[in-house]
Amino acid sequence: MERSCLDCGKPFVGRADKKFCDDACRNNYNNRTKCDDAIVIRKINLILKKNRNILAALNPTGKVKTLKKKLASAGFNFDYHTHIYETQIGKTYKFCYEYGFLFLGEEELLLVKREEKLWLS
Repeated sequence: MERSCLDCGKPFVGRADKKFCDDACRNNYNNRTKCDDAIVIRKINLILKKNRNILAALNPTGKVKTLKKKLASAGFNFDYHTHIYETQIGKTYKFCYEYGFLFLGEEELLLVKREEKLWLS
C-alpha cells in the first residue's frame, strides 16, 4: 500500500503504521508542530517572569503596601499569575511564583512574599 509522507508529501511504501518516508521528515514534522506550542508557552513564561521581577523589586522586605498604578507603570500584567490563594476569611491573593498581591481597595495593593520550601522528588 502506497501512502504519502506527512512532511514532504512524497509517496513511500512500508509498514501499515508508517507515516513518514525517513527520520529527517519525521523530525522536521514533529519540530514544526511543537514549535507553535513552544512559542505560546515562551510568551506566557516571559510575562510571568516579568510580573515576578516587578513584584520582587517593589517588595524587598517581604510585605509592603503600594499602588496599582505603580505596578502598571512598571509593565505589570494583572491578567497573568501562577496561582491563587484564598484565605479562610475570603481574601484572594494572586501569586507570580512566590510573590503575591492582594487588592486592599481599588487602587491599593498589599505585596507579599511567601516563604515555601519546595521539595524536589
